[in-house]
Amino acid sequence: MEWKISVTHRRGSQLAPLLPEVTTDGILLLVRKGVQGEGGKATGGHAWEGHRERVRRMFAAIAPRYDLLNHLLSLNVDRFWRRFTVRQLRPHLSSKAPVLDLCCGTGDLALELAQQADVIGVDFCRPMLRIGQAKIARRRARVLLVEGDALQLPFPDGVFSVVTIAFGLRNLESPERGLREIYRVLRPGGVVAVLEFSQPLLPIFRHVFRFYFRNLLPRIGNWISGVPGPYDYLRDSVQAFLNQRELARLMEAVGFTAVRYINLTGGIAALHLGEKTP
Repeated sequence: MEWKISVTHRRGSQLAPLLPEVTTDGILLLVRKGVQGEGGKATGGHAWEGHRERVRRMFAAIAPRYDLLNHLLSLNVDRFWRRFTVRQLRPHLSSKAPVLDLCCGTGDLALELAQQADVIGVDFCRPMLRIGQAKIARRRARVLLVEGDALQLPFPDGVFSVVTIAFGLRNLESPERGLREIYRVLRPGGVVAVLEFSQPLLPIFRHVFRFYFRNLLPRIGNWISGVPGPYDYLRDSVQAFLNQRELARLMEAVGFTAVRYINLTGGIAALHLGEKTP
């Protein structure tokens, strides 16, 4: 496989063997040959590229109010979910091994992880990454942001000790392909953490949540963001996504072992963990 890298190698960090120098806005463009960055047309000819571009434009449109809406619509529970994820990963985090955070958006999970490890955050939406870069700069966090595609990661095999993806797997055209890419770049013995919306367990709670998610959340999100459509997409993508057991089975089919999941806030979200056999 050929790689197109637009800049030279970085030095003085655990990330040095993997990544080149930071560009002027602090974000790298690091993509496989045949996959174009922001503003370009995809050249690989795959059917999923239309979906990718639609999702990228949608997130670019809501980027300025993305963090506000995340915290508002979840009543700040999303912060707890991310911190819980980091606590579960703590035994696997080390300053000697880099962590990859996929679909990192504006960097909230990457910033939590960076308290214990060097982190590379990858997302395909540059406006989201620019907001994340400003947050990283303010905190002087150990995070390097890369504009890249989760289905065609610009990294060699077996380089990350931990890979995380929070609320991003369902946005991929093929979650299975995304999991296979994660498996490829994980070191043997490495751990994957998938934090994603799921299916509430208790019947009464499930009905209340579904009413909110179907009727109120899209209206509030569309009103505050000023962009019609993205929060209808959120509702529809969550409803169409795999439930807890189905996602666990898919992870096992890809090759992950010791797959388990933890329901969060009654199953509104779930954290799935899996390992790559040494």
